[in-house]
Amino acid sequence: MAYRGAELMVKEGVLENPKVDAIFGLHIQSLLPSGQLAYRSGGLMASVDGFDIKVKGQGAHGATPWDSVDPIVISAEIINGLQTIVSRQTELTKAGAVITIGSMHAGIRRNIIPEEALLEGTIRAFDDEMQKKIHRDIIRTATKIAESAGAKAEVDIQIMYPATVNDPKLTEQMSPSLVRAAGTDNVKITVPVTMAEDFSFFQRAVPGFFFFLGAYPADMKLEKQPTHHTADFMIDEKALTTGVKAFLHLTLDYMNAKK
Repeated sequence: MAYRGAELMVKEGVLENPKVDAIFGLHIQSLLPSGQLAYRSGGLMASVDGFDIKVKGQGAHGATPWDSVDPIVISAEIINGLQTIVSRQTELTKAGAVITIGSMHAGIRRNIIPEEALLEGTIRAFDDEMQKKIHRDIIRTATKIAESAGAKAEVDIQIMYPATVNDPKLTEQMSPSLVRAAGTDNVKITVPVTMAEDFSFFQRAVPGFFFFLGAYPADMKLEKQPTHHTADFMIDEKALTTGVKAFLHLTLDYMNAKK
C-alpha cells in the first residue's frame, strides 16, 4: 500500500516520540488580503479521492455504429449520471460534495468506434459517511449505465486524503492567539473550501487547528487575483511574517495554558 505525506509520517510515529498533544498548521491563500488570517471550527477543507472508470464496449467502423457497443456514448451517459449523485442523491444541507470528471480518453481515429474509453475524476466531501456513500453511488451508477447499454464498466476508486476538520474545543481555545498575531480586523471566519490537505492525517490522530494566511499582493495592482496551481500564481512574501507571528502566539499560548 502506498502512503501519502503526513499519512506515512503518522504511521512511522512522528506524533509519538515525543508525544504530541495538539498540532497547528497553515496554508497560504492567495485570494485573501495579505496578512489576513482565516479559520473555521469543524470542516475546513474537503476530503479528496480519485477514481478511474474504464468502459469496455465493442469496436466497429464509424459508418456502422449498429455493429458497436459504443464506449464513448456510454461514457457520456455515465458522466451525466454522475452529476445526479451530488444534485439528487446527496444531502447537501448536511455537507457539500463535488464529483468532477477531469479527463476522458478514447479512440485514435475519427471514423473508428473504439473498444474502450477511460474516465478519470476527483471526489470531494466534508463528511466521512457521505464520502463512503458517494463511492458506492459512483460504482452503482457507472456499472449499471454500462450494463444497460450492453457494455461493462470497471470502477477503481483511490482513497487519498480525509477531510481537514478543526477540533472545535482547540479552535475555540486558540483562535484568540490569531487575533493577538494579526489584530481583530485581520482575523476572519471563512467558509469551507473544496481543496484538500494531508494535514488531515495529523488531525485524525491528535486535536488539530489549521488556518489560512492571506497573501494577495494588493499593492501590485494585478489584473486579477492569482489562484493556486496556475501559471500566474503570485504572493506577497511580507505576509509570511504574520504567519510566523501566528505560530509563535499559538505555540506559546498553548504551552502556557498547559502549565
